[in-house]
Amino acid sequence: MRGPVRSGGPGAGAGGAVRRGVPAGLLVPALVGVAFLLLPLVGVLARTDWPFLLHHLTTPQVTQALRLSLVVSGWALLLSLLMGVPLAWLLARVPFPGKALVRSLVLLPMVLPPTVGGVALLLAFGRRGVLGPWLESTFGLTLPFHTAGAVVAAAFVAMPFLVISLEGALAGLRPSLEETAASLGAGPLRVFATVTLPLLAPALAAGAALTWARALGEFGATITFAGNLPGVTQTLPLQVYLLLQDSPEAATSVSLLLLVIAMAVLVALRGRWTGGAVREARATPPEGAAPPAGPAGFADLGAPEEGVPPENPPIRPGAGAGAGANAAPAPAAEESDLRAELTGYTHFPLTAPAGTTIAVVGPNGAGKTTLLRALLGLTPRAHAGVLLGGRDVTRLPTHRREVAWVPQDGALFPHLSALANTAYGLRVRGVPRAEARRQAREWLVRLGVGELAGRRPAQLSGGQAQRVALARALAARPRLLLLDEPLAALDQTTRARVRHTLRRHLTGFGGVCLIVTHDPVEAVSLADRVLVLEGGEAVQDAPPAEVTRHPRSPWVARMLGGNAWEGMAGPGGTVELAGGGLLTTAPGEGTPPGPGAPALAVIAPEAVSLHLVRPEGSPRNVWAGTVREVTAVGSRLRVLVTSPEVPALVAEITPAAAADLGLTDGTRVWTAVKATEVTVVGL
Repeated sequence: MRGPVRSGGPGAGAGGAVRRGVPAGLLVPALVGVAFLLLPLVGVLARTDWPFLLHHLTTPQVTQALRLSLVVSGWALLLSLLMGVPLAWLLARVPFPGKALVRSLVLLPMVLPPTVGGVALLLAFGRRGVLGPWLESTFGLTLPFHTAGAVVAAAFVAMPFLVISLEGALAGLRPSLEETAASLGAGPLRVFATVTLPLLAPALAAGAALTWARALGEFGATITFAGNLPGVTQTLPLQVYLLLQDSPEAATSVSLLLLVIAMAVLVALRGRWTGGAVREARATPPEGAAPPAGPAGFADLGAPEEGVPPENPPIRPGAGAGAGANAAPAPAAEESDLRAELTGYTHFPLTAPAGTTIAVVGPNGAGKTTLLRALLGLTPRAHAGVLLGGRDVTRLPTHRREVAWVPQDGALFPHLSALANTAYGLRVRGVPRAEARRQAREWLVRLGVGELAGRRPAQLSGGQAQRVALARALAARPRLLLLDEPLAALDQTTRARVRHTLRRHLTGFGGVCLIVTHDPVEAVSLADRVLVLEGGEAVQDAPPAEVTRHPRSPWVARMLGGNAWEGMAGPGGTVELAGGGLLTTAPGEGTPPGPGAPALAVIAPEAVSLHLVRPEGSPRNVWAGTVREVTAVGSRLRVLVTSPEVPALVAEITPAAAADLGLTDGTRVWTAVKATEVTVVGL
C-alpha cells in the first residue's frame, strides 16, 4: 500500500504543493528541444580560441565594426522609440477601422525573411525606389550604402519588439488608475508622467532592450539595403560573415561576443522587466490576508517638477471644516451645489444643495456607475450637463472639474506608497510636499491605516487598500465626491468603524457626495437622500426614512429585507398580484393608487406569522405553503415559504418559535398577514 504523501518533503514545491511527475511523452521531447537549442552554443564555446580571444576582439577591423554596431543600434533604438511608443499607444487605446491590418504590418518584419525586408527597403527608399528620388532631391539624403541606411534597416526589423511589449502592457493597465488620477486634478501630461509611465517602465525597458539587441544583431536587411562598406555600414554581424572566409577562429571569437551580449540582455530581462508593476496594478489581496514583505519608504512620484506650476489653484493648508486645523479646506457651501441633466443611458435631472450626501442604489445594470462616470465625463454611454457651484463644467476635462472619485477597485497607484497615494491630489493642487504628506498622514490615521503609510498597495489587504483610497479622495477636498461602493471590501467590524468615520467627515464636507452602495445600512446611515435607479431611470429620490417606509422599487424593498409583490390596484383596497392571487390591504398613510394602476405591495418579514393549522380570527390574508429555507439573521430566523397561491414569502421569527413549530425544509405551514401590515405604493 502506498504511504502518505508529505507536503513538506523533498517533493514539495515552494508553496507546499506536491510535485507531480512529468509524463515521459512530454519530458523526452522537451529535453531534446533544450539540447537542440544548447548544442550550437556549446559549439561556439568549444571552438573558441581562448588564448587569442582578446587579440581577435581588439583588431582594428573588429573594433571599428563594434563601434559602428553600437552607433547603428543606438540610433535604431531611438528611432523605434519615437515611432513605436505612439504606435503602441494607438493600437492599445484607440479604436479605429483597419486596426487589425496595422497590427499585422507591425508584426510583418518579425516573420519576413531579413533579405526580403532589405529588398523591400531598397524598393521604397533606394535611388530608384518610391521615396528615394524625393528624399535625395529634397533633403540630399541617400540611404543605400550609407550609415543612415543601416539605421533604417535595423529599426525596420527591431521596432516590432518594442511595439508588442508596450501594447500588451498598455492593454493590461487598468484605465481606472489614469481616470482616478485625472479626477484628483492631474492633467494628461502629469497622469502620463506620474502614473502611466512608471507602470509602463518595465515593459518599456524590456521592449527597448530587445529592440536594441535585435538591431545590434541585424544582418540580412542591412547587407541587402545598405551594403557592406567598412566604417560606413559594416556592422559586427557583417564582420563575422567576412571573417568566416579568411579567419574562422576570429569569426568564432566575435560570434561569442555577440552571444554574450544577447545572453546578458535576456538575463537582465528575467523577471525584473516582465511586467511586475502592471501585475501589481491588477490584484489586491483580500481583507485579512497577510501583506507580503517589502520596503517601507517610496518616493512621492506625484510631486510636480521644480519650476512647473500646479495644474489647479493651490489649496490653503489649515482651513478644513470638520477635519481639524491641518486638513485641506472644504469647498464653500454656497459654491458647491450640484445641478446635472443626464441624457443617454441614464436620463433624469439631478440637483443637490451643498453638504448633501446621496446614496445611489439599484440592481446590477441600473446605471449607477454610469451615472458617476457621466458626471466625471468618462463614458460615451451617458452625457451629463453639469453645473457645480454655478460653474458650468460640462465641457471641461475631468481634471478641471474638481470631481474626485473612488472606483470599486480603489485604483491605488501601485508604484506609490499609501502616503504618496493619499498626498497625490494635494500635490497636484500645489500644496508643498511636506504639508501634503502631513495632511495625508492625518487622513490615513483617521481611517485607521496610519501605520501602513509606507506600504505599497500590493502590501495591503483589500480592506486596507480601500481605506487608503477613501483617504486619498477625502484629502483632495473636491466639490463633488463620487464613491463607488467604498466599503464593499471591508469586513463587518471594520465597515462599521469606517462607516462612522466617513459619516463624521461627510457631515463637515461642504460639497456634494454620491455613494453607490448595495448595503441598506450604508444608504440609511450615510445619506441624506436615496436615489433609486432602474434601467437608467430614477424611480425614487427621497430621504432614507421615506424610501424605507414606502419603497417604489421591488428591488429596494427586497434590499431592505421586505417582501415586495408587484400587481395592479383593485377595488376595495385589494391588489391583484402579477403572479396570481389577491392581497387585501387596509387604508394607510399616503395616497393609494387608483384601481387599475400599477402598484407595489410591501410586507415586512416580521409581519408574517406562521401556523401549522389554518388560523382563525383577524388575518385577512391566509395562504397554505411549504418551508423551503431557514437562515439565521442575527438573533432571529428568516423562513422562506413558497405557495401556489401567491409569490414566495419571507417570514422572520424567533428561534424559539421555529422550535415550537418544528420547522424544517419541506414543512407544510400556513402564512398569515394582517391587512393593516401591508403597505401599497404606486409604481
